[in-house]
Amino acid sequence: MTINHAILGILSYRPMSGYDLKKVIQDSLFMHWSGNNNQIYKALLELLEEGLVTGEVVHQENPPSKKIYTITSGGLDTLKAWTACAPEPASFRKSFLIQLAWADLLCDDALRELLRSYEEEIRLQLVMAREKIRRGSAFAARSGQEAFLWRMINENVLSSYQSELAWVERVLGQLPAALSGEVCKDEPSAD
Repeated sequence: MTINHAILGILSYRPMSGYDLKKVIQDSLFMHWSGNNNQIYKALLELLEEGLVTGEVVHQENPPSKKIYTITSGGLDTLKAWTACAPEPASFRKSFLIQLAWADLLCDDALRELLRSYEEEIRLQLVMAREKIRRGSAFAARSGQEAFLWRMINENVLSSYQSELAWVERVLGQLPAALSGEVCKDEPSAD
């Protein structure tokens, strides 16, 4: 999935400025782009060049003027064609697992702290996801089918966090049997 398709999808609801697009992407549970202006405006330029969106400058009472982007019929066709494509396989890349792979270099207390810190981060992400879901979408569902799909997306995100939390709790529960007995030292070792 590209940010271009996400932008087309968002614009299929209503015309928006680049700033408004950034806010929607940042508030999303599943659009994993930074939502920075460079990325969004670069994508909007590509979409403009391809004729998939139009841009209209709207002058406001107070500067600055803003540019409002609207999806074209070609943009809708492109979005529809993309949604019909075979999906990409799920990505399970987690940087924490790479970090954990070499965490045997840590003393026992530091390893426990690493896992507890990760557990707390997952708990926080789960709370934030639930709050975003509680606040609701920036868009009203256009159909019962769309409302159902968005509920299922939210359920997928929540179950991913819940699964990760259950896993880290399991690791912490089984950790005592695997600990080396190494105690952390206050001072770095001298070689």
